[in-house]
Amino acid sequence: MPVPREPSDPGREAAVDEREIRRSVRRADLKAVGEVRRALRELLRHRCETDTAAVAELLITELVTNALVHTPQGAEVRARMGATRLRVEVRDYTNRLPSPHVPSADDGTHGRGLVLVQALAASWGVDVPALGGGKVVWFELVADDAD
Repeated sequence: MPVPREPSDPGREAAVDEREIRRSVRRADLKAVGEVRRALRELLRHRCETDTAAVAELLITELVTNALVHTPQGAEVRARMGATRLRVEVRDYTNRLPSPHVPSADDGTHGRGLVLVQALAASWGVDVPALGGGKVVWFELVADDAD
């Protein structure tokens, strides 16, 4: 069984493409969620409408938080700005597939992340890589030009 690599420094940007960000976040490092959100905000600045960027920040926050709270290891985050779409992928190393559900009213704010992704994303899904185990939860948004 392949062993996932140890996540790298969450502040280090691995991508050199100005239309993409990549981050590794360590297990339970919830401070890294804000850093990922800020990096996405910078990527989207001047590239899409403010409302689209706000939705993207909300959804990436949900996916990264889910990966850090519900899995025993860190996560790899990738966001790529295409000509007309933003695609965000969050890979973790747990094979348990997520499913959106509406929690009961007394469940506080827990359990709504994938429901938000399902409601707000143009498309979303879960891919299971052939090698390395785990899964990639992703979403796409239509990226209206900010100009």
